[in-house]
Amino acid sequence: MSRKTKNAIGGTIRVLILIFFFLLVVLPIYWIVVTSFKSSGEILDLNNITYFPKAFTWKNYTDLFEQFNYGVLLKNSLLVSVASALVVTVFSMLGGYSLARYKFKGKQTIILFFLVTQMIPGILVIIPLYIIFSKMGLINTHIGLFIFYVTANLPFCVITMRSFFERIPVTLEEAARVDGCTKMQSLFKIVFPIMFPGIVSVFVFGFIGAWNELIAGSIFISTPEMWTIPVGLKTLIGKYNVEWGLLMAGGVMALLPTAVMFAAMQKFIVEGMTAGAVKE
Repeated sequence: MSRKTKNAIGGTIRVLILIFFFLLVVLPIYWIVVTSFKSSGEILDLNNITYFPKAFTWKNYTDLFEQFNYGVLLKNSLLVSVASALVVTVFSMLGGYSLARYKFKGKQTIILFFLVTQMIPGILVIIPLYIIFSKMGLINTHIGLFIFYVTANLPFCVITMRSFFERIPVTLEEAARVDGCTKMQSLFKIVFPIMFPGIVSVFVFGFIGAWNELIAGSIFISTPEMWTIPVGLKTLIGKYNVEWGLLMAGGVMALLPTAVMFAAMQKFIVEGMTAGAVKE
C-alpha cells in the first residue's frame, strides 16, 4: 500500500471520527430545539416519533413566561451569575498577577492548594457550607449563592489567569516603567489590554460555572421567587409526569446566553496575544 493511499485512509478515518463527535454534540441540541416547538400531544405520541414539528407552535415559550414565571428565574440567574463572574474575574486578575510576578514564601503551597481543590467534588462541601450559612442567615438568599459560586470558581480561575500572565514578557512592564509609568499605569495601559482575551475567558468561565449550577441552588434556595433557572427547570420533572414542552423551551432559553458568549469568544485567540511585543 502506497503512502498516498495510507494518508487518504487515515484522513478519511479522522474525518469520520470528527463527524461522529460532531453529531454526538449537535443532535441532542437539535432535539431540544425541535421538541420545544412541538405540541404536548406530538411530544407524548411515542408511536409516531417526529424529527420536525408537524404543527409549529410557540405555546411552550409563551407558557414558560406567562405560567411558569420564567422572567423571574432569568433575572435571578443573571444577577447571581454576572455578579459572581465579575468578582471572580477581578480577584483572579489580582491573584494570578501575584502568583506570576512575585516570589514569596509559600507560593508553591498556595498553587498546590488551588490545584488540590479542583480534585474535591463540590458536593462534599455543601453540608458544611449549609451549616455555616444557616448560622449566618444566608440560606435562601442570593448572597449565600453568590459566595458559594465565587469560592467554587475562584481557584481554577486564579490558576488560569496566572498562566496568562506568565505568557506576557516582564520586559513590557520594565519598558513602561522606564518610560515613566507607575506600577498601576503599566498594568492598566500595557498588561491588561494585552490580557483582554484571558480576562474575557475567565469571566465566561465564572459566568457559566454559576449559570449552569444546580445542586447548590437546590439546597441553598427554597422559595420559588429566589430560584435560578436550573432549579426552576428541575421542578418541571415530577414523580409521575414531566412537562417536556416547557422543559425543552426552558432549556433553549437557558442555552442562548452561553451560546452567544462562546460564539463571541471565538475571535479571541489567546495564543500569540503578545505577538509583536518585546521578547525576552
